[in-house]
Amino acid sequence: MTQRRGFIKAAAGTALTLPGLTASNLLFAQDKTPIKVGVLHSLSGTMAISETALKNTVLMTIEEINGKGGVMGRKLEAVVVDPASNWPLFAEKARQLITQDKVAATFGCWTSVSRKSVLPVFEELNGLLFYPVQYEGEELSKNVFYTGAAPNQQAIPAVEYLMGKQGGAAKRWVLLGTDYVYPRTTNKILRAFLKSKGVDEKDIDESYTPFGHADYQTIVANVKKFSTGGKTAVVSTINGDSNVPFYKELGNVGLKATDVPVVAFSVGEEELRGVDTKPLVGHLAAWNYFMSVKNPENEKFIKMYKEWAAKNKVPNASTVVTNDPMEATYVGIHMWKQAVEKAKSIDVDAVRPAVEGQTFKAPCGFTLTMDKTNHHLHKPVMIGEIQANGQFSVVYKTKEPIRAQPCRRSFPATKASRRPDVLFWG
Repeated sequence: MTQRRGFIKAAAGTALTLPGLTASNLLFAQDKTPIKVGVLHSLSGTMAISETALKNTVLMTIEEINGKGGVMGRKLEAVVVDPASNWPLFAEKARQLITQDKVAATFGCWTSVSRKSVLPVFEELNGLLFYPVQYEGEELSKNVFYTGAAPNQQAIPAVEYLMGKQGGAAKRWVLLGTDYVYPRTTNKILRAFLKSKGVDEKDIDESYTPFGHADYQTIVANVKKFSTGGKTAVVSTINGDSNVPFYKELGNVGLKATDVPVVAFSVGEEELRGVDTKPLVGHLAAWNYFMSVKNPENEKFIKMYKEWAAKNKVPNASTVVTNDPMEATYVGIHMWKQAVEKAKSIDVDAVRPAVEGQTFKAPCGFTLTMDKTNHHLHKPVMIGEIQANGQFSVVYKTKEPIRAQPCRRSFPATKASRRPDVLFWG
């Protein structure tokens, strides 16, 4: 023991003379205990249909990293909790992960209400959250890295596409969502955008349903009636398992994409696994990644997940799919790993600046960058059409990643009108 203390003391003295090395760096390198990371996703309740795959992605990525030696020689250990689609429980579980489990970072949340629930906890306790899902913007936090899309990377481009000739030149708009902060704030942004483009108030219909809503007969009938007044498109921010009955009802009434196209912001390959997609061919989703994109990184990503699912006996492993939030989760974990290696520490205050500016060659086919000032990923925009096999055919893709603009002052969305990103910390 005395010899070990002497070595540490000597190493600490040496560290002071070597650029980039500190005593804490050396102690970190010597420590071979696992690094704990939190997994904060609903594995039960209405959001389990979407979030379970993200939990799987975290576990797969940890296994991948550990198989290559871990992070600076230390293995990663997942601490998985189930907040059960219960928004106050998200905050309780976040506090548990940080204070009791002592996780170095947490990967989690899907809905904005869950993120809003945990945000004060991460800021109070100086934790680090990687949030992998598209959201409504209007938020910046030094304790969160946003690897999903901001509105200018998904919602606005999708509406612009539907307004154009290729998207059907829609003149009337149904804004349909689940009743919580993300759909309401996104639709507030979209309503302002539509009005800036000359769309009249009478040509915008807006309605909401609660989480877990299952009866869409009346709503779809209203959409069909509204569409008789002119070329109509539906913008859907329905979340969770409610997407299944909504799309089934579209098929039941024969409302095809050629009649009234639906563009969804929270429906991907995973949600469509429980739906007969043949009646839905041509309807759209706007994301930053689709399983169908062709490139070496995506082929590796898909193969790795399919093999992991089979090995770990995931239900229906033979039909598992990848989707956008899974890719965002995968990118976030790797950027955190790279930042830890750069900082030579798992301390939040050391890792945070090391995440800023990180790059990663992602399965979407682009090299993504974490913005140094607003903690959002630069991401490409993709719009895909639903195919009969439940996959998406990409009909629109930007040539390069787009910088996120989480805060906006006004429309139209020209470069001159974009609000500068504002930092909430020094």
